[in-house]
Parts: sequence; C-alpha cells; structure tokens
Amino acid sequence: MRTAIVTDTNSGISVAEGRELGCFVLPMPLLVDGEIRYEGVDLTSDEFYAALLAGRDLSTSQPSPGDVMDLWDRVLEEYDALVYIPMSSGLSASCQTAMGLAEGYDGRVQVADLRRISVTQKLAVLDGLELAKLGLTAVEIRQELERVAMDAMIYIGVETLTYLRRGGRVTPAAAALGSLLNIKPLLKIQGDRLDAFAKVRGVKACKQRAVEALHESVEEFQAKGWNFVVGTAHTYRTPEEIQNWQHTLEDNFPGLPAFHGELALSIGCHTGPGAFGLGLVRRVELPKQ
Repeated sequence: MRTAIVTDTNSGISVAEGRELGCFVLPMPLLVDGEIRYEGVDLTSDEFYAALLAGRDLSTSQPSPGDVMDLWDRVLEEYDALVYIPMSSGLSASCQTAMGLAEGYDGRVQVADLRRISVTQKLAVLDGLELAKLGLTAVEIRQELERVAMDAMIYIGVETLTYLRRGGRVTPAAAALGSLLNIKPLLKIQGDRLDAFAKVRGVKACKQRAVEALHESVEEFQAKGWNFVVGTAHTYRTPEEIQNWQHTLEDNFPGLPAFHGELALSIGCHTGPGAFGLGLVRRVELPKQ
C-alpha cells in the first residue's frame, strides 16, 4: 500500500519544499484588506510582514472544503491512501472540517489531529514520511503520530505587544502598561492552546527565560528516555538575526539534535516580526526493519 502525507502551509512547509520532501502541501488562505491570498503562492513571507508593518488589515482563514478535497482527490489518483496533518484543532476549525470531509472517503483519508502548528507540525510531517517509507498503513501512521502528539511545545517571545493587542490576545490597557514598563510576555504553544507562560522585563530577559524553560523541558524528556529534538523558530527578517538566535540554541544545548524554522504566518499575524521561539519535539520511534 502506498500512503501519502499531506499537510498545510501552517507547518512552515511551502508547496515547493513539499515536493522536495515528498509530501503534498495545501496553501493556507489569509485575508489582506479583505482579499484572499494564499501563503507561498501569491503571498510571500516578506510581502506578508511588509503589509503587517504598514498596518493593513490582515487575518487568518481556513481553506475551503473544495480546495481540501481537490488536493486529496489528486493525491489519491496515485496513492492508495493519505494521512492529512492540518494545524491544531484548538487553533482553527479547519481540522474538524477535514475530519467531516474524510468520512466520505471510506477510510482512504486519515486526519491526524496532532494539536500542533508551525515547526512542531513540520516535525510530525517528517515523521509521517519516514513511517510511510517503512510501509505502515495510513491508520498505523495516524495512530503513531497521535501517540506522541502532545509531547511537543514552543516557547515564543515578542519584541512588541502591538500585534497581540490587534489580535485581541491582550487588552489595549494591558498593552499600554506593558509597553510603559517594558514587560515582554513569553508565550507557550502546547496542544490546543496559546497561553502566557511568563512575564519579564525586556527582550534579553525574555530570551533567557525561554532558554530556562526549554532546559526544564529537556530534562523532563531526558528523564523519560524519549527521542527528541530541540529547535528555534522565529519571524526575524534578517539573516544576522536568524543566525544569532540559532547560535543561542547551539550555545545552550550543545550536542542535541536541532531543527530551525520560521513561524507560520498564522502565528506571525499575532506576534508580528521579530518574534523568537525555542521548541522541543518528541519524535516517533521508528520500527526496526
């Protein structure tokens, strides 16, 4: 049985990168001044952040059922089944919509609700590809991915509260007070939630708290004997900023396998440019051949 892996651009995987990896990617729609644009198709990351900085009206949206089924139908012309890995059901209704659509495919479409987004979602896609290469069925792949789904997290800091305020994540009064006192929130994405994890004074202190939080999580994963990777995520716009943040991870977690990626535009919509994240992802245990 040939099983395909399908995801969306909330994973940070572009359509072009998906072709290189061997998976299929659904471009996510975003609304720019009320007009639908598609991530990586007619809306690049640079264009998105330029629009955000210019104060244009930006918001996320979910793909239409027609777009989802059109992609599935094309994939199933050459594959026996597919595993669809959308963004977290707790952050978008698109996962629940996909589950409803999958009921009409007689088991050939398995929707994995992994409650992940961005780089943690991408790592699940990579695991799914490895399991598919080993010949596991779509049901088996979904079950393996869901077994470790909650064992992943991202700690995210922001340089400004402006975009969290715009998105309703903090109140205007809290944003004004936070800016006055130079308070920076450290957010945590795990499972269905994007929550405040800590509040510190200044960007430097926020980055240090993120490092400390990741150290605590690494120790927990190591104590359980899990196979995992650490990594960075960001909405930085210059190569120097990206490199400096990656060096922060390497200096504090030497010798650990690492990944690096850009935060999905659906997150960038709320954090704005200059956001910095550290992540930890448990990998599936590959069956021995």
